[in-house]
This record gives sequence, structure tokens and C-alpha cells, in this order.
Amino acid sequence: MRNDETVPEIDPEIDPDTKDWTWVLERPCPECGFDAAAADPLGVGDAVRATLPRWSAVLTRQDVRTRPAPGVWSPLEYAAHVRDVFRVFDSRLAAMLAHDDPTFANWDQDAAAVEADYASQDPAEVTRGLAADGEAIAARFDAVGPQRLERPGRRSNGSRFTVRTLGQYFLHDVVHHLHDVGA
Repeated sequence: MRNDETVPEIDPEIDPDTKDWTWVLERPCPECGFDAAAADPLGVGDAVRATLPRWSAVLTRQDVRTRPAPGVWSPLEYAAHVRDVFRVFDSRLAAMLAHDDPTFANWDQDAAAVEADYASQDPAEVTRGLAADGEAIAARFDAVGPQRLERPGRRSNGSRFTVRTLGQYFLHDVVHHLHDVGA
């Protein structure tokens, strides 16, 4: 980082998520009930598409900008986050399909929320972004055949994934956040 670059400050009202969620690949999530290991890795595209109407409905709520409790994102902030998750994971999947064992750049979701000011975004624009970016990653997962499911990649912290487990891990994130917003 250059000296003249500023680092976005983390929102003091939101508790940063510092947990390593890779454990969801080994057992069902006790919070949302999603069993990532049981998710069909060749069905990720269809599963993503199935979440899009639910996200659209969330973004029409009267309370879309309301944080339900101190330290918890609003439904709008969760939706903007999921839109960005679509973008980040689309890039990661593309790298795994094009390169041998790529290492993914670090993505700080809390800094991204502050930098993009999720709380002030237009719900209609977030809806459009979710639809477009959701379709983009769904199409990329649709193009993955069984012969490419074991292609490897890893996060900057060393967590290893295959295309199979990346899809399952990613899908948990999308579904879990629907649970977070009660959708």
C-alpha cells in the first residue's frame, strides 16, 4: 500500500466477522441448517438462481435499511454483500478453471462494506446487481463439468479448495445470509 492510500475504517457499529467458515464443508451449519457437503457441485448454478427471487423480495421490504440489532447488518447491507460475494467467487472460480492451483487475493468483507457504503446503496440497484452477478456466477458454475470439479485453488490464508468445495462453501454463504435476513 502506498502512503497516500487510505484504508477504509471498519464500521464501529458492526462486529467484524473474523471466523473461518471452512468448517461448513464438514458438517451442517447449526445456524442456518445448510449442509454444504451435501450440495450438488454441478447444481450450484441452479441453486444460485433459486435464491435470486428471495433476495429481490428482501430488497422491497420497508425495513430494508434497518439494522435489526446493534452489530448486525441491515437486509440491504447483507444483499449488497451477497452481490459482492457473487463477484468475488466468480473471479475465484474463473481463476481455478484457467490456472493451476491459483492463490486468491484476500478480500476483507467488512472493509468492502465500508468502502462501498452498503448501507446507503439504492435497493433497486442492488437488486439489479444481484440478478446480473448471480446469473454470471451461475452460468460459470453451469459450465463446470465433472472432469473439472477437483481443480484446486486456495485462499491467501492457505485454506485449500477444489471447484467442488468452493461451490459448496460459496453456496452456504448465499443461503446463510438469506437466513440472516429471515428470507
